[in-house]
Amino acid sequence: MTQTLAVAYTGLAAFPVLMHLANAAGAPLGRLTVGGRFPDRLPPAWRALALVQAALLCTMAGAVLARAGVGPAPLAPLFWPAAVLTLLSLAANAASPSRPERLLWTPVLFLMAASALGVGLL
Repeated sequence: MTQTLAVAYTGLAAFPVLMHLANAAGAPLGRLTVGGRFPDRLPPAWRALALVQAALLCTMAGAVLARAGVGPAPLAPLFWPAAVLTLLSLAANAASPSRPERLLWTPVLFLMAASALGVGLL
C-alpha cells in the first residue's frame, strides 16, 4: 500500500515539475505560479528559481519513494521535511491570489499531501 501511495505522490509531483521546467524554458505560464505575480513569462531570476523548485520536487518525490522502500535510501531521512513542505505548499496554493493557480494546484497538492501522509503513517 505505501509503495502505491509513494508512486502516486511521484506521479502527481511530475505535473508541477513539468510546469516549473516549462516556466524555466520561458513558457507563458507565470499565472500558474508565485501567486500569479507574472501573468506571462517569468523574469530570468524567477526562471532560475523554477529550476530549483523542479529539483526540490524531484528530491521530495525521491524521499517519499525511499520511505516506502522503493527509492534511494539516502533520501529517506528527508521524508518528513518533504511531507511538511508538501502541506505548506498546499496551504500556500489554496491561499494564492491567482485563481488559475488555486484551481490547478490545490487539488494536486491535496492528493500529494494525502499520499505522503499515507506513506508516513501506514
